[in-house]
Amino acid sequence: MPGTTVRGLFVRKDNKVYVIGHKNPDTDSICSAIAYADIKNRTTKGTYVAKRAGQINEETEFVLKYFHVPAPGYLPDVGTQVKDMDLHETPGAANSMSVKRAWKLMQEHNAVTLPITDKEGKVEGLITTGDIAKSYMDAYDNTLLAQARTQYRSIADTVDGQIIVGNEHGYFIKGKVVMGLSQPDTMESFIDEDDLVILGNRAEDQLCAIEANASCLIVCLGAKVGKTIQKLAEERNQVIISTPYDSFTVARLIHQSIPIKYFMKKDNLVIFRSDDFTDKIKDIMTKTRYRAFPVVNTRGKYIGTVSRRNFMSIKKKQLILVDHNERSQAVDNIEEAEILEILDHHRIGSLETFQPIMFRNQPVGCTATIMYEIYAEKYLEIPENIAGLLCAAILSDTLMFRSPTCTERDKEAAQELAKIAKIEIESFANKMFRAGSNLSGKSAKEIFYQDYKKFSVNNVAIGVGQINSMSAEELEKVKPRLAEFIQGVVQDNSAGIVYFLLTDIVSESSEVLCAGNNANAVIYQAFGVEVKDACVKLQGVVSRKKQFFPAIVEALQQ
Repeated sequence: MPGTTVRGLFVRKDNKVYVIGHKNPDTDSICSAIAYADIKNRTTKGTYVAKRAGQINEETEFVLKYFHVPAPGYLPDVGTQVKDMDLHETPGAANSMSVKRAWKLMQEHNAVTLPITDKEGKVEGLITTGDIAKSYMDAYDNTLLAQARTQYRSIADTVDGQIIVGNEHGYFIKGKVVMGLSQPDTMESFIDEDDLVILGNRAEDQLCAIEANASCLIVCLGAKVGKTIQKLAEERNQVIISTPYDSFTVARLIHQSIPIKYFMKKDNLVIFRSDDFTDKIKDIMTKTRYRAFPVVNTRGKYIGTVSRRNFMSIKKKQLILVDHNERSQAVDNIEEAEILEILDHHRIGSLETFQPIMFRNQPVGCTATIMYEIYAEKYLEIPENIAGLLCAAILSDTLMFRSPTCTERDKEAAQELAKIAKIEIESFANKMFRAGSNLSGKSAKEIFYQDYKKFSVNNVAIGVGQINSMSAEELEKVKPRLAEFIQGVVQDNSAGIVYFLLTDIVSESSEVLCAGNNANAVIYQAFGVEVKDACVKLQGVVSRKKQFFPAIVEALQQ
């Protein structure tokens, strides 16, 4: 499989690498993914695509619209899918195809299952090698060709013959198949009107079949058919087929001219979509007798078949993670993907990889600051719109330089990016924060999960959510609803302890809602402040990453 090697990691040329942030993405997570995809596409072979693992919040939506950048596509799950497997590209067959043609097609493509498709490429049936074998072994009924409405040209094709009289597009729809090898007076007793008669080279036998109003004559061993016989057959709209085979061979082959629609299975078909997850189809495969299954794309068009052996060739999705390195924050089924790189500014978390990777983790206030530095290191000009995104991300993560996580490198990066993006920092930041803190019309659930992260400390699951607002009045309005909501989060066992920070950017303080066993005691241990009515105000605490969570971790460890 062609590809390229980057720092010991193999990147497939035929595969996309997704650059993705954490669940419940913030502005930094989205903007850094977009920027790093741009960097990689300009410096490394392969196709790098920015994705998001959750819904975009109002602040990020404002930033993307402001700089005219489309939102990354939604990728909620990176588990392996049918499209990540090497499909068997067996062509679909028309239902009018003869059994002989279908068998040959299956042999050419080493297929045991042949999907039957209509003109639009939709699957309408299946036929297997077993079905064909059964049809051949059970061919006792000499009226089967008529029952199946077999086309004359299919009959001619099956016996490698040529239609010398009659309409090749016509159908054999009545009568039976008989051997006309007896004396004419004997033949008259068993040839009925509309029969198909297999004959030799005797003109009197051919004339007998004509006069009995047989619908079709198959003349064997390439015997000549006289002009008189041809004329009589033409006058009666009969069909004459000349074949090089003997009568025994013709009789043996003729049932292979039946169209496959007569034998195909068309009810309760098991069809997979290209976006189905492999863990789902594996269970279905084990409970079904078929060895191969048709696969359709998202528009329902047939694209190939898949079998159990294809599980050996699954291509894992290749990812670059930005702005997180905690398994609990990563996109679903991260363990089924191949992580190529991680770029982050948080503490080292719980993600594991199967091999060494490029892991860049810096003590700065924002992943976007790292992106700014990478552009400089690679001597890349930063596009104006991406400069705007990165500047916005820094302003968001550092609360316009108010957060203790903010470093001089963040300030310098934001100022330079603002020049490139042609924006005035304070004016833009005010617009951005107001757009992001507009909580009117939102449910408690929407507010709670717009920036919520889960951690594990000493086997204790901790959930920490946060909203930032420039309006203390707005925070006070949503506080009662959120206080009630977090109790339910604890009760459904998604976390043992849950905290939610309502951060007032202007006063540089946070009110913390608390829920769960020992939640109050941990707050007191961490900050020396008593919790009253499941709420506590922490003056000067605005950063979840640098001020709040590290203190909680230390308290739990003690």
